[in-house]
Amino acid sequence: MKELEYPFNGREIIENKKRLRRRLLEREGVTYTDKKIAVLGGYTTGDIVQVLELFLLDAGIRPVFYESAYNQYYQEAMFPNPALEVFSPDLIYICTSNRNIDTYPSLDDPADDIDALLTAQTEKFTAMWDHLAEVYHCPVIQNNFEKPYWRLMGNRDATDPHGRVSFINRLNAGFAAYAASHENFYLLDLDYLSGDYGLREWSDPFYWHMYKYAVAVPAIPVLSYQTARIIRSIYGKNKKGLVLDLDNTLWGGVIGDDGPENIVLGPEEPEGQIYSEFQSYLAQLKKLGILLNIDSKNDEANALAGLKHPDSGLSEEDFICIRANWEPKDRNFREIADELNLLPESLVFVDDNPAERHIVREQIPGVSAPDFDRPCDMIGVIDRSGFFEVTTLSEDDRRRNDMYRENAGRQRLRASFTDYREYLVSLQMRAEITPFEPLYMARIAQLTNKSNQFNLTTRRYTQSEIEEIAADDRYITLCGRLADRFGDNGVVSLAIGRIEGDVCHIELWLMSCRVLKRNMEYAMMDELVHRLGERGVGRILGYYLPTAKNGMVRDFFADMGYTLIASEDSGNTTWELDIRGGYTDKNDVIRTEEA
Repeated sequence: MKELEYPFNGREIIENKKRLRRRLLEREGVTYTDKKIAVLGGYTTGDIVQVLELFLLDAGIRPVFYESAYNQYYQEAMFPNPALEVFSPDLIYICTSNRNIDTYPSLDDPADDIDALLTAQTEKFTAMWDHLAEVYHCPVIQNNFEKPYWRLMGNRDATDPHGRVSFINRLNAGFAAYAASHENFYLLDLDYLSGDYGLREWSDPFYWHMYKYAVAVPAIPVLSYQTARIIRSIYGKNKKGLVLDLDNTLWGGVIGDDGPENIVLGPEEPEGQIYSEFQSYLAQLKKLGILLNIDSKNDEANALAGLKHPDSGLSEEDFICIRANWEPKDRNFREIADELNLLPESLVFVDDNPAERHIVREQIPGVSAPDFDRPCDMIGVIDRSGFFEVTTLSEDDRRRNDMYRENAGRQRLRASFTDYREYLVSLQMRAEITPFEPLYMARIAQLTNKSNQFNLTTRRYTQSEIEEIAADDRYITLCGRLADRFGDNGVVSLAIGRIEGDVCHIELWLMSCRVLKRNMEYAMMDELVHRLGERGVGRILGYYLPTAKNGMVRDFFADMGYTLIASEDSGNTTWELDIRGGYTDKNDVIRTEEA
């Protein structure tokens, strides 16, 4: 929804939140992920919760909230809380501010007393976080602290241990250290956010004394949006790549008219520095695993000549798909998404031309095409939009561009074969299929939240839930890695089965779209059947729950030889495979290796 995209008007969102909520819930064709979110507040949180709901609905997450009583975040977190336990949250957000710091140093305090005060305040929070993890086993988001509204000692407040600025900085460092060493714990950087918004406006004391809001009411959408960014990242709602224009986006000028030697790029003039900085920013995003692609109305030769400019920070090799032609950009955009085996809404369109942005948004529902007025605003708009919020960063994430580039090599090889099986054999594929292992838990949880197309039930799991399942004898788990002559694809397929007597219920089966049509699903099925046979299981029940995005696996179980035993009007189907009379392996092109 355009009203909820950055940059948004916070006051208009507050004033129209009921109307916006109604419009969001009336959208057609939206499949929501339902999540229970507990908000434990150190101040009034009512409007924060209502606006947070808008941003989450816009991201495809339908929340149900538990909201603590005013300033009871610590008591509700630490002491027996039957209501919260019954609620059984999927995620907990602790919404605090510097007004929740119990005691600040006094000018009379010796250094040792200040250190003890700091330790006590830090341990109060860390004990609470540890307790929440032990009781609720779900992700926790915690605000750090914004700077104080006033500084008793002026600039010395940041360096003198008696200063509030110094004390808050040290507290924030302790919070950051905890976040760095604990999984499923995420820090919302209120310190940066309030500074970016403007500390005087953010901490306007009027709203505290009148309404007990530690954040000014007009700034509530900014805080809620930041919280939603973390939540949607946890649940796999991040974007995966950028589709970029060239002229006046990666460089200044029109290369077809000006020639590659005359485009504006590099350190000689201010405008050229802007484009160089943007290219450098894109190069850093690529290191996070963000896929870079080009969609430009240009001759391909001109496009490539621009990337060969001596001051270009990006080269042809930095891009997965390059569409430089005179076709409509929305058509090129769809082709790029198809080539990447991604849903179009997984990609962000960046173009200096507002007309092109409008066409792509209108023709491809769900695609983000952020608006900016000046080239120097591009980084800020993309950054503050939170398309690529990082909550986990795996080695597979870092290698994502390499993996997609290797896929391009596979596609070129495929074109040289007329027999598809011969092509698969030529890939020299090797699979490692094991139960869930601690090394891959973060990646496994990430896959369950990101995979939408090849996903039979689209169930979502947190890392703690995955760890519990892996340790439970009632479940069988499979994690599949796939490598071939071009490279290692990493963890690409998962299965979870719940065993009841001699029956296994498949609760999750998914596969990364980058390894589609390579028979990895057959290798996984063979391994599942073999392991179930060792446990005396004779029947497998599989379930397909249709969504707007997983139609490609509607016939998965039929293709695997299962028998349809139940079908509902909603499209839900149940399938059975009886393995008591024997089973013939289906995979004959992938060599399965022992872990």
